Amino acid sequence: MTIAEKIKNIAKEARQAAYAMARLSSGDKNELLLNMAMALLNNAPHLIEENARDLAAGEKKGLSSAMLDRLMLDEARIKSMADGLREVAALPDPVGEVTRMWKRPNNLMVGKMRIPLGVIGIIYEARPNVTADAAALCLKAGNAVILRGGSEAINSNVAIARILQDEMQKSGVPGAALSLIPFVEREGVLEMLKQEEFIDLIIPRGGESLIRFVVEHSKIPVIKHYKGVCHLFVDASADFTMAERIIINAKTQRPGVCNALETLLVHKDIAETFIPQISEVLSGLKVELRGDPCFRQFAPAAKPATEEDWAAEYLDLILAARVVDDLDEAIDHINRYGSLHTEAIVTADYANAQRFIREVNSGVVLVNASTRFADGNQLGLGAEIGISTTKLHSFGPMGLEDLTTTKFIVYGDGQVRI
Repeated sequence: MTIAEKIKNIAKEARQAAYAMARLSSGDKNELLLNMAMALLNNAPHLIEENARDLAAGEKKGLSSAMLDRLMLDEARIKSMADGLREVAALPDPVGEVTRMWKRPNNLMVGKMRIPLGVIGIIYEARPNVTADAAALCLKAGNAVILRGGSEAINSNVAIARILQDEMQKSGVPGAALSLIPFVEREGVLEMLKQEEFIDLIIPRGGESLIRFVVEHSKIPVIKHYKGVCHLFVDASADFTMAERIIINAKTQRPGVCNALETLLVHKDIAETFIPQISEVLSGLKVELRGDPCFRQFAPAAKPATEEDWAAEYLDLILAARVVDDLDEAIDHINRYGSLHTEAIVTADYANAQRFIREVNSGVVLVNASTRFADGNQLGLGAEIGISTTKLHSFGPMGLEDLTTTKFIVYGDGQVRI
């Protein structure tokens, strides 16, 4: 068979398997996930052996040390994967939940019930742990999932998927409910993105170039997350000590992640006192500052910011900074340059906090807290399939509920429409 024929068969079988997944009880799904977790631990030597093949190939290709670290599996990381499966098993099952119920004048009872999305395709890079994490979340929400990992992790991903599929078959669950595309040609991705008859949603996880490629070629709805240009506005009423602690955490704890702070906005009334303080602290932490002319008046060591800096996702110890006249200008700047990911305000003014929350429409908006909390686990979702900067059908960190949709349910006692 050609690659196109193989992909179509995988998608078609996943569609059939999705019907079986939708019928599974919460107890059956939880037991399956716990068995999968134990199987990963029992097969750790085999996983490490297969992962070693990927690492050797990656070194030969000249992958960076950071990429090789993301690719590597050891006993601790395999245990973390197993723990992740157990955590998903412990989460409340959203499927079947009635979210609303109301009575019509004719006594019809109308409600909305959560149901699985169906078949979810996930395209991702590097980290083999995504194979287990994504499978667990999709299966717990009653979906079938088709996984297409990066070529650099093909041996690791195939090994993980086979272990999980074995447990599914032992439990009487169709193995096609968890499918992994076992070849690395880009044609496989292109063909997967054409299967709108069988796949309901595509979730890409990786760099901006991967996501733009998927969006450009997909006939299926895509959850997009191009980049995280996260802002923090220090209001005139802000507590300086609090603002400093939050900025340091947001920028320096893990600068290479999408919820790290990229642009700092400072109210003009506190610029003369706050900017010298924060710039000295950040410079001591090796953060390169790029400021507008007003900011550099009070932080002369900062480099001049260019227009490109305001929309930049640095993923590094670099921070753009600007002085704004007021809350209106801060919101205008965020609306113009933001990526709908995460924004924060530090303020003691309740009215300003409420305005910021109402008028800034990113996926996560925080008051007096670090942007690093824009994470499914940190927000209490238990686990996260990704972060959406697309307002349909999910926005912000995506947990189990976001892998479901709702249908209308109606109870009557013989009513007919007049």
